[in-house]
Amino acid sequence: MLTDSFLSELQNIPNLDCYRDTETLLHYGHDETEDLSFPPHIVVKPATVEQVSAVLKIATQHKIPVVTIGGRTGLSGGALAVHGGIGLSMERFNQIHEIDLKNLQVTTGTAVVTQTLRDAVAQHGLFYPVDPSSQGSCFIGGNIAENAGGARALKYGVTKDYVLNLQAVLANGTIIETGANTLKNATGYNLTQLLVGSEGTLAVITRATLKLLPLPTQNVLMLVPFRNEAEACEAVSAVFRAGFVPSALEFMERDAIDWALQFVDNLNVVVAPDVNAHLLVELDGNNLDQLLEEAEKLCSVFEAYDIDDILFADSTEQKNQLWKMRRSIAEAVKANSVYKEEDTVVPRYALPELLQGIKRIGAKYGFKSVCYGHAGDGNLHVNIIRGALSEQQWQEDIPKGITEIFELTVALGGTLSGEHGIGYVQKNYMPIKFPTHHLDLMRGIKNVFDPNGILNPGKIFPDA
Repeated sequence: MLTDSFLSELQNIPNLDCYRDTETLLHYGHDETEDLSFPPHIVVKPATVEQVSAVLKIATQHKIPVVTIGGRTGLSGGALAVHGGIGLSMERFNQIHEIDLKNLQVTTGTAVVTQTLRDAVAQHGLFYPVDPSSQGSCFIGGNIAENAGGARALKYGVTKDYVLNLQAVLANGTIIETGANTLKNATGYNLTQLLVGSEGTLAVITRATLKLLPLPTQNVLMLVPFRNEAEACEAVSAVFRAGFVPSALEFMERDAIDWALQFVDNLNVVVAPDVNAHLLVELDGNNLDQLLEEAEKLCSVFEAYDIDDILFADSTEQKNQLWKMRRSIAEAVKANSVYKEEDTVVPRYALPELLQGIKRIGAKYGFKSVCYGHAGDGNLHVNIIRGALSEQQWQEDIPKGITEIFELTVALGGTLSGEHGIGYVQKNYMPIKFPTHHLDLMRGIKNVFDPNGILNPGKIFPDA
């Protein structure tokens, strides 16, 4: 694939670092998606938008695939070079360019780690709410490419709600700005929001201007234990019907908590033997007395169900422990077994039926599942555990079970992914949600931006 002419042109780009050694290629050939590995043929590490433009011009001329690589924390295989080619590592775009205190905005390179950005703006009393579980290692650019969410998306929204403007490079090397650094923009097509969630298939994003909020100064965190998993899901909708809007409302079934407690040292959380699920509920604001009063009223909603004693976190340390338990579940599952993670989302009221249906499907196909997620958004992560399943069961039966899970999700008014994206591992399920004409419309958009199909090929579309 990589001809001498192509390599010569690429290596002649001033100050562009190129790597072809096996160790580097393997390193950039995987993310957090199962145990998949698709090394690119070459890795390049640009540091300027002009270098990105030059790489894409050469790739277009030679029709070489280009896969944009960020923090490699994805769970859908979105950054995997399934057709080889160029691995375009964006790790050197790691500068926060400006924190605009007058307009409550931040302009940042796309390789800034999400938690680093959150901490930087917090020092100025500002708040970037998007907080995926991998916030300590994922990049802002990857969050934009996947339209990442997180626990606080419930109250504050997901990545798309904070992106005002993007600098991006098209497949032919053209550098564009997609919008304006304004809160309102009704000028032509909304290219900014088109690129958000496009999974690297339309352009390479190099800089972003993001909206910020004032930082809430107070919060209350409570862990609510339920004896019945379905009741925990039912209670989610009841919270909103009662007029409450928590900043976070997370669901964890018993196995998820048990595995997290085994995985993380020094988590002092006691779970009664008859408890089968928990809701982790956070309220935030600036008046602690008001939040405590609201929390007491919220308890009356939960007391209508079969619950154990509600735990109120009484210190910053205890709050951190509870959040660490929740955010460690994915790692704990991965440490215990080979698994597949599906990212279902349904209207909140349908959560109990979704959870019960997943367990029925698991019993039908002989697999165990561990479920947890952002219940307030109706977003349930389903970890299918391989355990003692044979290779034939894993390769042939499990896809049938996943198909039925997605068919159920769509039948309940939901869709295939809430925040992980489609990428490589979910693309064959897209026809469950979208008819041919809908997929053709998406393909048409892709063709306008990338007529040679070089940007992140093999993703999103079932025939890619």
